[in-house]
Amino acid sequence: MGEYTAMKILVTGASGYLGSHVRRYFAADDLSRRSGLDICRSEDVEIVRNYDAVIHLGALIDKSSKAIEQIYAVNVGGTINLLRNLRSGQVFIFASTKDVYGKHADRYSEVPEDCSTEFCGQNAYEWSKFIAEKYVQFYAHRAGARAAIFRLSTTYAPPTPGNSGGFVNLFASAVKNNRQLRLKMRGEQRRDLLHVRDLARAFELFIASSIQSEVFNIGGGKQNSTTLIELVRMLGELTGKEPRVELSDEPVAEQAHYVTDLAKISRLLDWRPEIGIREGLKTIIEDQV
Repeated sequence: MGEYTAMKILVTGASGYLGSHVRRYFAADDLSRRSGLDICRSEDVEIVRNYDAVIHLGALIDKSSKAIEQIYAVNVGGTINLLRNLRSGQVFIFASTKDVYGKHADRYSEVPEDCSTEFCGQNAYEWSKFIAEKYVQFYAHRAGARAAIFRLSTTYAPPTPGNSGGFVNLFASAVKNNRQLRLKMRGEQRRDLLHVRDLARAFELFIASSIQSEVFNIGGGKQNSTTLIELVRMLGELTGKEPRVELSDEPVAEQAHYVTDLAKISRLLDWRPEIGIREGLKTIIEDQV
């Protein structure tokens, strides 16, 4: 971190899958339920005022219909609670998602920030993130704080205690332990993969910048994109195991192909991913169970 060791940085959700790595990268403090604090409790988030930068990763990720009300309460209401405590000169970073674009993203070989975000069936989680983005822009402007919204593509990391990870970790564990995977769309669904250390470095570059307010798409980009069947085969090579895969013609409900257009973030933050897929996957394979 260098010059940032003197800054006071708070990470919400810092006991979670990605948050635990980001917290370690910045030597930051933790605001999460596991630390005894809750973004939905107004008295807990007053500590935001004491920090130079806040990285907001805390969220409820549940795409079931039964969780709709709680999704909005946490992802929108909890974000507003944090934002009400912003002051001039602070930095606020909000982790959003590529899924705010919904199926509109399938129109692009590499998805830019001006891809439509009009409602096209996004679920409550995805829509809650988009709504929260607007509150970030409003409150940060009102407080005189600098703010960045990062729309994350597939970001992966080594698992940590209590955090098994996302589908990349699931695939790695299945291949390593000879469990069968079933891939829809015959495994031709495409994603660009971003290692958590590259994500944290992008956050660091924004904190160091003079940019007042911006929205960035962030992912592994074209050079780190892969179909799911290619990903499984790669994991087989790295583990020395023969993957067990069932390929299905069943279509996917989510985006079929998503690769991030990195032009904007590269231009404004001079950032590009440094950790390739194979190097990144090696960091998670040994920890899979």
